[in-house]
Amino acid sequence: TLLSSLGLGTTLTFASSHWLLAWMGLEINTLAIIPLMAQHHHPRAVEATTKYFLTQATAAAVILFASTTNAWITGVWDMNNVSDPLASTMIIAALALKIGLAPMHFWMPEVLQGLDLLTGLVLSTWQKLAPLALIIQTAQAIDPLLLTALGLMSTLIGGWGGLNQTQLRKILAYSSIAHMGWMIIVLQYAPQLTLIALLTYVFMTSAAFLTLKTSSATKISALATVWSKSPVLATTAALVMLSLGGLPPLTGFMPKWLILQELTKQSLPLIATIMALAALLSLYFYLRLCYAMTLTVSPNTATSTTPWRVQTTQVSFPLALATVMALGLLPIT
Repeated sequence: TLLSSLGLGTTLTFASSHWLLAWMGLEINTLAIIPLMAQHHHPRAVEATTKYFLTQATAAAVILFASTTNAWITGVWDMNNVSDPLASTMIIAALALKIGLAPMHFWMPEVLQGLDLLTGLVLSTWQKLAPLALIIQTAQAIDPLLLTALGLMSTLIGGWGGLNQTQLRKILAYSSIAHMGWMIIVLQYAPQLTLIALLTYVFMTSAAFLTLKTSSATKISALATVWSKSPVLATTAALVMLSLGGLPPLTGFMPKWLILQELTKQSLPLIATIMALAALLSLYFYLRLCYAMTLTVSPNTATSTTPWRVQTTQVSFPLALATVMALGLLPIT
């Protein structure tokens, strides 16, 4: 029931052109993921769920208020007709809070840190789709300066924030904030690039989370022992990290390349430069993960040939698919 409601909420938001229906979809979506987040009954999971619920409920209330204001002023509930500047600013603020764009990003690392890896995967991929669909639909009515500021700030904070982290889920949360910034910055010039960036982000994040799930690692120090258990997984995981950082010839290079090209084409060289430098910040902590995974020899006893490990029970097909997508999609540019 919960999973189908999760899917239904997002689909409702996708399919709606009326603000009330979109709001209802977001609300169903939030209510469906709450029990999934709290299912382990761990104090941290419960705390994360509470934080998430409060932020999402606030955002939904603001969306409802803004759309009502817009309908009150214009008499129309249509999405593509947000002519009131106050309403459109409130809507983008609420949607930014929903997907965790800076400066509304503070809940994201804490919430992700409290969840298990699969729920974290759902939170950082599926839960982004509905608010992003709304942002894309209303982007034309929003002040371009505001969107640019949100995008720049998110990439910079996503880069700075992750530098000092040792918890992998927090690192992935900051990486998610930075990627959202890349999507928002190009939204007003080429929305299709936003969709490409979203698609590649989903593949790379899925590969990262499923890799961590297979090796059951949640800290950087745990990554150092992965190579002796499954060397191939350690290799692909390091490559996935570099792909998230946006290095050619991996998939992650494609959206960054196209977005920088589009920004230059729109004669915004300064913004493009800042974005490229912010990508370097993110690259630093991905490289740190690669270093821990592939370039350090963890202390292991020479007496046993194979180290002890828990036999994993999860299906390896989604991991394989996501990894291949995260590493090999650059030629489709």
